[in-house]
Amino acid sequence: MRHGMFYYCAALIWLSSVTIGQAADWGLKEGTPDIKSAGTLAFGPDGILFVGDSKGAAIFAIGTGDTKGDPSSAKPQIAGLNKQIASLLESTVENITVNDLATNPLTGTVYLSVTKGKGEHASPAIVRIGESNQLSELSLKKVPFQKAVLPDAPEDKEVTVNGRTRNPRNDAITDLAYAEGKVFASGLAAGASPSSVHQIPFPFADGLTGTSVEIYHGAHGRVEDYAAIRTFVPMNINGEPSLLAGFVCTPLVRFPINDLKNAEKARGTTVAELGNRNQPLDMIAYKQNGRDYLLLSNSARGVMKISTENIATTEGITSRVADTAGQSYETVKELNGVVQLDRLNEDNVVVLIQSTDGSQDLRTVPLP
Repeated sequence: MRHGMFYYCAALIWLSSVTIGQAADWGLKEGTPDIKSAGTLAFGPDGILFVGDSKGAAIFAIGTGDTKGDPSSAKPQIAGLNKQIASLLESTVENITVNDLATNPLTGTVYLSVTKGKGEHASPAIVRIGESNQLSELSLKKVPFQKAVLPDAPEDKEVTVNGRTRNPRNDAITDLAYAEGKVFASGLAAGASPSSVHQIPFPFADGLTGTSVEIYHGAHGRVEDYAAIRTFVPMNINGEPSLLAGFVCTPLVRFPINDLKNAEKARGTTVAELGNRNQPLDMIAYKQNGRDYLLLSNSARGVMKISTENIATTEGITSRVADTAGQSYETVKELNGVVQLDRLNEDNVVVLIQSTDGSQDLRTVPLP
């Protein structure tokens, strides 16, 4: 979803290297990564793709070798994308699930994480969209890679809580981003306060730890620490590195990075309530006419263009909210049906659009 940059509310600064480096420089070694599921994606330096594997409770760094190109000239457009992926992977549309998309900021190439099959027959794949909108499968054999295992992931089994049965392992990694030389990963951990954020220095090393997070959820009128962050972006807000994170029923919450570093449990500041009965799906940050915005896709409330004005100074929401409150936003009607998105370049965003008939289209559209 996110590639190697940190968004500054005063300026946009690239932190990932734009020079070609050897895989060994980042600790990658040739082999075959044992990826059990391909979920959320993010790009790091030198074309390195981070893959979240919730089933395997691990994050993989894969050297794609994709370092030369011109993202300003890229314009991927594919109608019936899921049908083309099914053909590529020798499957059927019904057995293909596109989990995430990420654009390589060095080249503009789009990468998709895919699940082929269902249940115990499911297998992961990474699909790349190259020049002339040609699809190819990224080989996961004899590739340079590195692996970080989450030490506190939930057990891989179904549990029933409040009458609902689910497997919390499926949400061990809900989103990824690379910034300031670290991989940030949201998701669920084992324990009484499962909502968590991990900060993992890259190249990966042993001794990973996570921080439990809690929020005041205005729609529910209470403090909560059990729901995973669904999507987030790193931002530098008035000089303070932070994460802006979206949760189910759509509270938008600010977490200073220092709070996540220095505490076993950190409470964020709820800067907006964007409507209940909704799940945020994907989010990016961008600058337009000197102002910073968030673009958030949702399961039930369309795509929102959210203002970040005064987001650093708001005291936050601390009492029950009937519907929406906090940061102002507008719904972008032209982006109806968007489920996944990522910035392509300074002016455009790549979106995955889900139609009511089940087909999926990939489009390049101007940032609203």
